[in-house]
Amino acid sequence: MKPYIVIGAGFGGLAAAVRLRAMGHPVVVLEANEQAGGRASVFRQDGFTFDAGPTVITAPYLLDELFTALGRDPRDYFTLDAVDPFYRVLFHDGGHFDYVGDDERLLSQIAAISPRDVDGYRALLKQAQDTFDVGYTRLADQPFSRVSDMLRVVPDMVKLGSWRSIYGMVAKHIHDERLRQVLTFEPLLIGGNPFTAPSIYLLIHWLERKWGVWFPRGGTGAVVNALVKLLEEVGVEVRTNSPVTRIRVEGGRAAGVELADGTVIEAAGVVCNGDPSFTYTNLIDPEHRRTWTDRKVARVRQSMSLVVTYFGTEGTWPELAHHTIVMGPRYEGLLDDIFHKRKLVDDMSLYIHAPTRTDKSLAPEGKECFYVLSPVPNQLSGVNWESEQARYEDKILANLESRLLPGLRERITTRFTVDPRYFEGRLRTRDGAAFGPEPRLEQSAWFRYHNESEDVAGLFFVGAGTHPGAGVPGVLNSAKVLERVVAAPDVALPVPGAQLRSVA
Repeated sequence: MKPYIVIGAGFGGLAAAVRLRAMGHPVVVLEANEQAGGRASVFRQDGFTFDAGPTVITAPYLLDELFTALGRDPRDYFTLDAVDPFYRVLFHDGGHFDYVGDDERLLSQIAAISPRDVDGYRALLKQAQDTFDVGYTRLADQPFSRVSDMLRVVPDMVKLGSWRSIYGMVAKHIHDERLRQVLTFEPLLIGGNPFTAPSIYLLIHWLERKWGVWFPRGGTGAVVNALVKLLEEVGVEVRTNSPVTRIRVEGGRAAGVELADGTVIEAAGVVCNGDPSFTYTNLIDPEHRRTWTDRKVARVRQSMSLVVTYFGTEGTWPELAHHTIVMGPRYEGLLDDIFHKRKLVDDMSLYIHAPTRTDKSLAPEGKECFYVLSPVPNQLSGVNWESEQARYEDKILANLESRLLPGLRERITTRFTVDPRYFEGRLRTRDGAAFGPEPRLEQSAWFRYHNESEDVAGLFFVGAGTHPGAGVPGVLNSAKVLERVVAAPDVALPVPGAQLRSVA
């Protein structure tokens, strides 16, 4: 019985492996790097533990489903702790806003900044909930394989004003510019520009309000380890240091893969958790690609990239929030420079993650670990990061020291930085994009890379680059789509310790 091969052991690939195994398929997961996790891998240095990418879990039920699908109790594998506030936004004028899940605390802060925006926020929250009911509840785990899948939801999307940008929708309800920034930064967490991302992504706001924001005890990598352990228990091998160099296609169907060391593995089907732009142009021979030709892939607009500096310090800053967004002097102008002009500028806005606020075990006693993230243009900018990285890193740390962490640089004991070369190289993304294709109206739902390949039968995609998009909930939902597009095996392979589900 040939297995399904999953390329990539990020959250999408691991979740795909779980769902395929629960259907009764044998599965093998192949990861190019030395550890599972993909964007959610872990760096360890000088006694500090740094999550490489995702810093929180939202919609935790999606993780619970993976363990219960294989007859396990998720509480035996990982623990989530609530994050409060979800985010602290530090305005350039020195004031701040704590984005929380409690209505009373949230509305009181809005009233203190702009009393007339209290009712506007209530209306916006209703808009976010209605958008969630269509864009998430009805669509997030549904395949968009045919144009008719898109057409059936167009009336609802038009009614919701989904053609507006998120910023445009928020501005319709909120007058104060500071509050507009608080309520529109979230698309940046999935690679989108609030001034061009469609307001369908306003659903993120309600998703966080509905299920909260959580941090895994031991870091996000602890959830990755839990999923790997779960898969090993049910007979799924997760092979690291196994980069795939080619997807073999026979008779128009995915028949297996070739590895860098020359190994060939036959497969019943292939699920790719990698960047679809990279996959089509680097792993599939041109003669098998009628739709996703090199020319068409080149027209896909990729998201921005990131510079991320990881550092550990002597002492702590106990007054910090788990997440702080440090707003620069410009908002729309800065985003225009990053997304459209592709210019590297120094008046940055920053996202700082202080996980020891929630879990002190990630740093040695009396010390603290951080990462600070700065959105930057992707590799189409032509920036020479070999010469720019050190200078830009220093600008980031100086900004943090003056705005948030006094005395920072003299207290740093370890640090390192990644830039767009990391995403282009280690994570094999097109143009060094941090989140895959940019979430724009013309690159969402049916217009995004499909979960089921149009060119190669038996080839499927999960992860940030395909429907429904980036972010942990989007990636986990992309794996859920597989249950609707992958056929059940003729003879199911039993799952140890679990009763197989029937998948409609």
